[in-house]
Amino acid sequence: MNTNKRYKILSLLIMLNMIFSCTSILDEPLENEFLVEGTDYSQSSNMILMLYGAYAQFYSMQWETHPIIGVRGDDVNSAGDQFPLQETDVFRYDRNFWMYNSVWLNLYSDLLYWHGAIEEIEKYEEAGANSANAQQYIAEIKVLQGFELLQLARLWGEILIPTQSQPSHLFDVPVSTFEEVMEYISSSMDEAIPFLPTVRPNQRSDVRGGVTQATALAVRAMANLELGNYQEVIEVTDIIISSNLFSLSNDFYQLFKIPGKLDDEYLLEAQYSDFGQASGTNISFNFSPYGPASWTPAVSGAGQGWGFWEPTQKFIKFMLRRNEQVRLETSVLFTPDGIATLREDPEFSELPNWISNTTRDGDTFNNHPRYLFLSGKYYLPSVQLTPGRFGYGTNNNFQVIRYAEILLMHAEALVNGASSSVMSATEAVNTVRQRAGLSSLSTVDLDAVLDEKYAEFATEWGIRFADLVRHGRFQELNFEGRTFDPERHRYLLYPLEQQDIIPQIREAANRRGQ
Repeated sequence: MNTNKRYKILSLLIMLNMIFSCTSILDEPLENEFLVEGTDYSQSSNMILMLYGAYAQFYSMQWETHPIIGVRGDDVNSAGDQFPLQETDVFRYDRNFWMYNSVWLNLYSDLLYWHGAIEEIEKYEEAGANSANAQQYIAEIKVLQGFELLQLARLWGEILIPTQSQPSHLFDVPVSTFEEVMEYISSSMDEAIPFLPTVRPNQRSDVRGGVTQATALAVRAMANLELGNYQEVIEVTDIIISSNLFSLSNDFYQLFKIPGKLDDEYLLEAQYSDFGQASGTNISFNFSPYGPASWTPAVSGAGQGWGFWEPTQKFIKFMLRRNEQVRLETSVLFTPDGIATLREDPEFSELPNWISNTTRDGDTFNNHPRYLFLSGKYYLPSVQLTPGRFGYGTNNNFQVIRYAEILLMHAEALVNGASSSVMSATEAVNTVRQRAGLSSLSTVDLDAVLDEKYAEFATEWGIRFADLVRHGRFQELNFEGRTFDPERHRYLLYPLEQQDIIPQIREAANRRGQ
């Protein structure tokens, strides 16, 4: 099937996704029985459409999901004009904030939809479809479920684990603790791994960039890292590293842009395309939250954004002290006011010559009252837009899991007492540092590993916040007037709408004193 036809199928399946109102996720059953009424399950060639639909659901993630997941770390400020998001950034949570409920619905809608896709695949298998294909498709979907369950648990701690597609069944699902969710994810990945292809995502021909065994291994490593099962993390990362399938991109700057799409570094990325055409089908992620509210693009007419995602001065100064250029230039977009503010600090009165509010691609970022800086990892140079397309970031992919994270999870597990014959912690850290143009370290400890993760993953998927909380480094979150209390601030308040609907969530909220 050619790429254009495949994306048209994805577009169709996106429109068939379950639709929940903001207050009635459990009021209406998933009507997949109606959606597939009259389906001839003996037409086994149609089974792959369920898989395409599963990926379409993942690719259609709403814009607010990623900011809510990542906003509480010391790597990023909310900026923008969403006051409750700014309050979340400083650990003042509002259970009425629409974004909390929206993200809850976004993630649970995905999980339930994916269960529906699995149930349909099982019907095709029962009707005689190729069992190996069916088991692979189910395994791929389980990996997507595992990744989003991880995000839900990091946000709310105790959550519900769906086991079927009907939303009403959640009334009977017990609340699982954070640890139980991580154990469930690990076990689910164990079930999926044997059925997945042992290639890079960009080597797949059926679903280009789709889930592979390495993706499942990565999600399993993430869950076990949260549990402190460090030797199990190593068992997983050893397999990925020794496979020699993955490598770090030699151009960190372009890795997050069009040339970096489907790079050998990615274990998972959300795929988008405008098919190189000025008009017509355009499957795009909404990059507007990360874009500038004022800029002078090199390509006249290129659209701007909302200015919701600002790297912190703490992060920028951390990078400057390390003499970072490669990763700082990629991670941060500077405005004139931002540069001036940095220079007000005597330690940074003289900045490197390369720091400018105009990027190497000729886009100039102007001052704006909402922010001093912007995130460069979600910046697509206007010169990389397809001629005739003007939406900010259009045609770019959204990065999810990178090989650099595998290397640094490997190092984190080793400095916490695990052992590996495949790669040392020092070698893993230095591999990442080499790409960044930094000198090698002779030895590493937990401080060195967490510093490297800070430099490498700032503004990505709440990795920094999870790292600090996992290791009890709460003082790092007390910056620029913030005060972090691990008892009250590790998890968001449950959305009030969900407390009203789901008794188990209401009881969990009461236990927390919400």
